[in-house]
Amino acid sequence: MGGRPSSPLDKRQQQYLKGQVDALLRNFLPQYRRQLAASILRQISRELGPQELARCQLLHSKKLPRVREHRGPLTQLRGHPPQWQPIFCVLRGDGRLEWFSHREEYENGSRPLGSTVLTGYTILTSQREYLCLLDALCPDSSGNHTQEELDPLLEMPMNFPLFLQHPFRRHLCFSAATGDVQRSWRLALQGGIRLRGTVLQRSQAPAALAFLDAIRLYRQHQGHFGYDDVTLGSDAEVLTAVLMRELLPALRAQTLPGLRGAGRARAWAWTELLDAFHAAVLAGTSAGLRAFQPEKDELLAFLERTIRPDVDQMLRLRARLAERLREVQGPLESCLHRKVDAQLPRVTQMLLNAVEPALAAVQALLTQGMDRLSRHLRGRPLGAQLRKEVYSFGEMPWDPELMQICYREAKRSQKCLGKLVAPLGFLGTQSLVFGAQDLTQQFLLLQLMADSVATFLQLADQCLTTALDCDQAAEQLEKVRGRVLKKFQSDSSSAQRRFICQWQICIFLPFVLSQLEQSCKAELPEFEGDLLAVGSPALTIEGIYEDVVRKVLLQRINRELKKVLGASDVSCTLDGCLEAPWDQEGAGEDLTGSWAMSVNCWEVGEPALDVWDGSWVEQHPPVSSCVWAG
Repeated sequence: MGGRPSSPLDKRQQQYLKGQVDALLRNFLPQYRRQLAASILRQISRELGPQELARCQLLHSKKLPRVREHRGPLTQLRGHPPQWQPIFCVLRGDGRLEWFSHREEYENGSRPLGSTVLTGYTILTSQREYLCLLDALCPDSSGNHTQEELDPLLEMPMNFPLFLQHPFRRHLCFSAATGDVQRSWRLALQGGIRLRGTVLQRSQAPAALAFLDAIRLYRQHQGHFGYDDVTLGSDAEVLTAVLMRELLPALRAQTLPGLRGAGRARAWAWTELLDAFHAAVLAGTSAGLRAFQPEKDELLAFLERTIRPDVDQMLRLRARLAERLREVQGPLESCLHRKVDAQLPRVTQMLLNAVEPALAAVQALLTQGMDRLSRHLRGRPLGAQLRKEVYSFGEMPWDPELMQICYREAKRSQKCLGKLVAPLGFLGTQSLVFGAQDLTQQFLLLQLMADSVATFLQLADQCLTTALDCDQAAEQLEKVRGRVLKKFQSDSSSAQRRFICQWQICIFLPFVLSQLEQSCKAELPEFEGDLLAVGSPALTIEGIYEDVVRKVLLQRINRELKKVLGASDVSCTLDGCLEAPWDQEGAGEDLTGSWAMSVNCWEVGEPALDVWDGSWVEQHPPVSSCVWAG
């Protein structure tokens, strides 16, 4: 592509980035420590509060598998100058993409030619669209692009490109041999991008919830109230994205003039230079979080020991201060009436449009799979054949083509929803779509499928004995089918309500807080003295104030949900509010953590276990909630 950075990062640039990372960690880690304390308090409060009633369950599968590995030959644009070269590409189960010169190198365990984690990437399959993107990166005032500048992108060996674009990293350009291969890779890569992006959102670990809250408050103190996609990725990747956003304007101004080349060649060089900046920042944030890890572990243990004995006193004090802060309710109600009430029904309906068709598609897949099992069973198969059919049924959540039906429904409303909520400062529609897709695959389909397969496998084993013939087994299967669908309808109804509720909070709470910043928050310091006697970082007046605002907003959301979804005895609550210990009105099940959209059934650090046959599930290694930089 011609132009390249005149040199790698020099010492001055490295020192500058190191100073910026150090400043970021100095400002962020105190906030993280406070949120770790608040997260432990929330966890203990949940333990003391009302517990969710046990539901009718199928036989449980103890572990849930991750995703299957995807691999095959592609052609990649690489080298200096870049040229199209054949490679063997492997997408690992943890969302890491690797490429080798030949398949044999992969099979022999050789080091890959290159690798990247997929956090933050987007996929383009149109060459024209990608070239327009390059043009926008470094606009050419003349508007001319010579043939030399277009090579070798226009000399693609195939007509089925796969462009991986990242705002701060080197672009990756691949080409597939056929349209079917291109589609299979696109679906696999999209799954890897989502898996890497939602690692924190899927965790219920106190440290992960604390980190997301700390990021939100850190950015809020800098004037960024709106929710956006900066929280996609591991903690080190999130911190890196936050800092890169802050530094990008200065980096462009300082480095773009020194780049050689013009037009698209210059844009290509810019992405390579950005990749060097990003790598340096990521290395710094990763090192900083690794250094903080021992302190974090000690702090969590200390907080558990010190908060638990005094939790009743702390919650009573919190309740008293929350009552005193009710004076903000006047400005709050005025703000909601003027700027939220008119938007709430439209946003609710748009969120419903994002999740309801996806869940309907999941139910259709379940029904079709169980009907197929029933027909096979009535054909009097051998027990081994039935087990094979059950395994096939269990693979449905990892069939990209099948799941694409569900994912597509969640994706349809992204643009319309983005336009609707952008005036409210919400720019996190990609996170929202990922959340809806996670809901269909991980919270419902995986849990239900794992339980169903465990039940069906026992049924298949019983067919091998004289105690249960095929007709009896078919009757049992019909009963199981009814239980599965009944459980699905129950779970999907409550999950849909929770999904809409949590994203309403993510959309409207930052907006409301920004509107009240001048009128209400300035009065908070006068209440700080009441917290000095406790001396615990778990209680802050800012946190109690946000709980008051969140609770009033939540009442509005519940009323709207009741109108749209019908009467329900279950009101959405967010455990970050810590309502239950002193205010039973509106108390309910544990939902999400104050800002973590967790819709998964496992913890981040829990290793995957293939409950089927071990042949197609990539074992996902344990991941620390604080160190996963890639």
